[in-house]
Amino acid sequence: MNPSSTHDITDLLLAWSGGDDQALEKLTPLVYEELCRAARRSISRARRGNTLETTVLINELYLRMVDLRRVSWQNRAHFFAVCARLMRNVLTDWFRSSQSQKRGGGAERVSLDTSAVGFREARTDLIAIDEALSRLAAVDLRKSQVVELRFFGGLNVKETAEVLKVSPETVMRDWKLAKAWLLGELSG
Repeated sequence: MNPSSTHDITDLLLAWSGGDDQALEKLTPLVYEELCRAARRSISRARRGNTLETTVLINELYLRMVDLRRVSWQNRAHFFAVCARLMRNVLTDWFRSSQSQKRGGGAERVSLDTSAVGFREARTDLIAIDEALSRLAAVDLRKSQVVELRFFGGLNVKETAEVLKVSPETVMRDWKLAKAWLLGELSG
């Protein structure tokens, strides 16, 4: 994304949180494609037979975002960090509800994409990932946030560092340690 778009997004976020309803309408097209890419990545980790579609995930994300009008947005990275958290919640809620359905409610499986997080043959379900991330947050909140921002939000190292107000080197160190910790949790 070019710097002017980043600046535009930040300005629109500030206007939206200040009560300008038009700002959300202007903001949506600027962030839609990036949110769709993050949603596709998250959904693609689910196994075949998954019925959740990108547009459904984005629509649910949008509905939850509208309720966040009063958030004091800092910048574009803060926005995508909140979106990552909401996307994680939407996906986890969807998988939990699919487990509890009367017909065909067996647990949906999701692959922890080896290219995304570097795990060898690590395949587990989204609910287990969510629970492991919650346990990691109890031990080390920042490492959990790094995984959430990168895995669910699709943020790169620099963007993640900006959101968490740490150096990119710290993000990479946390990313490596968090992956190792999660691998142990999910395989044990």
